[in-house]
Amino acid sequence: MPETVLLVDDDPDRAALFEATAAAAGWALDRVGSSEEALSWLEERDAEAVVAQLQQPGRPGLDLCQVLTVRRPGLPVVLLAPGGTVTEAVDALRAGAADLVLEPDFVQPLQQALERVLSRSRLQQEVRALRRRVRFASRFQELQGESSPMRALYTLLERIADTRATVLLRGESGTGKELVARALHQRSSRKNGPFVAINCAAVPEPLLESELFGHVKGAFTDARAPRPGLFAEARGGTLFLDEIGDMPMGLQPKLLRALQERKVRPVGSDREVDIDVRLVAATHRDLEASVADGSFRQDLLYRLDVISVDLPPLRERGSDVLLLAQAFLEATARRQGEAVSRLSPEAARKLLDYDWPGNVRELQNALERAAILSRDGVIQVEDLPPRIQRHEPQVHVLAVPTEPSAVLPLSEVERRYTLQVLAGVGGARSKAARVLGIDRKTLYRKLKEWGVAEEGPTPPPSESSPTR
Repeated sequence: MPETVLLVDDDPDRAALFEATAAAAGWALDRVGSSEEALSWLEERDAEAVVAQLQQPGRPGLDLCQVLTVRRPGLPVVLLAPGGTVTEAVDALRAGAADLVLEPDFVQPLQQALERVLSRSRLQQEVRALRRRVRFASRFQELQGESSPMRALYTLLERIADTRATVLLRGESGTGKELVARALHQRSSRKNGPFVAINCAAVPEPLLESELFGHVKGAFTDARAPRPGLFAEARGGTLFLDEIGDMPMGLQPKLLRALQERKVRPVGSDREVDIDVRLVAATHRDLEASVADGSFRQDLLYRLDVISVDLPPLRERGSDVLLLAQAFLEATARRQGEAVSRLSPEAARKLLDYDWPGNVRELQNALERAAILSRDGVIQVEDLPPRIQRHEPQVHVLAVPTEPSAVLPLSEVERRYTLQVLAGVGGARSKAARVLGIDRKTLYRKLKEWGVAEEGPTPPPSESSPTR
């Protein structure tokens, strides 16, 4: 996009002298006749620089500088004062002008002044952007991404990291829940304590209780020595329970008691042991639906869901895909002792168009494969997994009826679309809420208003609204 320069001058002949120069320099030139018009123009549009006469009818250029310094800090103003004095130059700089052109033949000096201030402005913007990137990187080195969903995630994590509150991480498989849990630990006052993680779905039910709470010698056949358990091992640190939605129903009351009383009873013991851990749990399941079908305790959900953090799926993170791809290529090159591969434009477009159902984990595996198969250090489309090569982005067309009698009320359009999304995600309320961009409570309230039961299949979107 060309940089926009706003010229404040009521003399069309003077303006015409500069228009050709601005066009040759690649600037988009807009002109207004007075400072008042300039302020009104800037309320609705943006410019990279303002050029104004020092002396002009109405509000003088010095006044305009002073006003813009308050209203639009950082917007450079170049003043024209052909034949002006040193005193006027000093006054202009004190008023906040970025530069002052005193030469009667002002066109070339004005072009040079604008090139200076625009170059300085671009550099300042780059520095600010770099500072933002460094700030985010220094806060969350474990996490990659600069998209809006990730920036919102960083802000939330920063607010909750140094607390004792239990955190429930929600998100699809492969979105990096353990990385987020570690980031919370590293930015808490418990960072010098241990970070202990367990996947509740990976441990057989008979052993999970012993893994979590420990056991005494002789508690069961193979208990030849006492074991403290992960709650004890994580003392002073963080315990991460991954896939908490898969915890057996029989262990859920014991976990609930441990969280409420801050005590655990090792298997086979007759006494309780105090615990001191910060608990972070994670799940890819819709726990509200699990509560509804009886596979998860509602009181445990309330205890775990003190602070809920939704991790965005990769398909909603835009160009983060390429940022992550570059990081994975660099990591693969370090492991293999080779030069870093780069993406061809066609391969990069395929990565951006793909939906990534396996999220970051799938992207990592795809890039490792592509780096191995690539030739000459350039990853082509044929180096990507076949499913990514074959994928074509979906095009959605919304048909709007032209017959007035076929037009639906907005409330009915909302109802049908919501039910369509809910059916599309298999009835998962939390996932549907994320797709719709609303919180779960709002979705549950709307479904209740529409008479949609918490259990059972979602009715087809074409059904008529229930009579109330």
